Amino acid sequence: MNSTPVRKAASAAAAAVVLAGIVGAVGPASAATACTPQIQVLGSLGTSGYNPGNPQTEGVLALGAGRLSVGVSGALPVYWTGTVLHRVPLPAAGLRGELVAVNKDGLMVGRILGPDGYVFTYRAGAPAISPLPGSDYAYGEADVNDAGYVVSRNRAGTGLVWKDGVTVRELPLPADAGPGTSLDLVTAVNNKGDVLGMARQDHEVPETGAHLEATYPVVWPGDGGPARSLAPSTQESHVQDLDEGGRVVGYDWYGPGYAFTPWTWTLPYTGPGTSPGVLTTHPYGTFEAVSPTTEVAVGTAKFHPDEQAVQDQAQLWPGSGPVLALPRLAAGRAGTAASVSDDGRVGGAAVNAAGRLKPVVWTCATRQAYLPQP
Repeated sequence: MNSTPVRKAASAAAAAVVLAGIVGAVGPASAATACTPQIQVLGSLGTSGYNPGNPQTEGVLALGAGRLSVGVSGALPVYWTGTVLHRVPLPAAGLRGELVAVNKDGLMVGRILGPDGYVFTYRAGAPAISPLPGSDYAYGEADVNDAGYVVSRNRAGTGLVWKDGVTVRELPLPADAGPGTSLDLVTAVNNKGDVLGMARQDHEVPETGAHLEATYPVVWPGDGGPARSLAPSTQESHVQDLDEGGRVVGYDWYGPGYAFTPWTWTLPYTGPGTSPGVLTTHPYGTFEAVSPTTEVAVGTAKFHPDEQAVQDQAQLWPGSGPVLALPRLAAGRAGTAASVSDDGRVGGAAVNAAGRLKPVVWTCATRQAYLPQP
């Protein structure tokens, strides 16, 4: 007996359930309700622990409308409606990847990892992902705004903007970029169309033998105006996100891959930015994301991976005052924050009492954040 029609019907029904869940999440059912502070543990595929100093194979990397979130589980791109996990269909077995962004209409952006990787878009219920022409995982940071514009860069060092799968804009270096400067990353886009990235200069001056080396943030205005260089932080300015008001967040990096300090830049970008400092219990930390309009930044408080007096911990900065800690899922276990929304959710990953890393969402996160005693 041919079972293909049955399988197709079952697949269609499953897709309808997923789509209904997302539609419900972004529709009237998502009207404001009383917020309950908690750590939601989402469905997961993997059984790994936390690997300090390295990318994690579990985590919520972006938050959509209502109950929708996206990220990685078991080193695969996944999304969740509430706590329920859904796999993204990949074109071949053995591929690894992650979803890194999602807009209010449920358009998701992800990356296939590896030397032949690329950036793709996906919508819930679709039978396949849609690779973006000219994209490249090797430098595949990516983002999407609510108008559907996707940003990233390619291996040749060109920043690109896509709309509906078509390249619509290239992102040139600022006019004041010095010799030996290249585009290192394109990391974010806001709803005004402002694009954020990072440029790197690495140049030997033949006449003097001097070595010019620096990184600094770059903003491409949404109105199509010329790229603008921002003054760098004290060392390596790794910028990660920007909000609707133009606030840029990231971290200052120094040393062999661990000495991070949270950093911010604000309009009119006349100075080198500022840092609110680190969590009182940790010597280092990052900002990975900022909420669109509420100025809440989140990231991870860190120690040297080989000298962890205290495990890494998810952290939150309300936009003023000291950096605060987010509760651990289990006492003494690591946690990390990678995304934040205007409705008070923070997405990331945390280790449970059994030592397993789980994708999590902190709800009403600012009400859970606290100043730990050193």
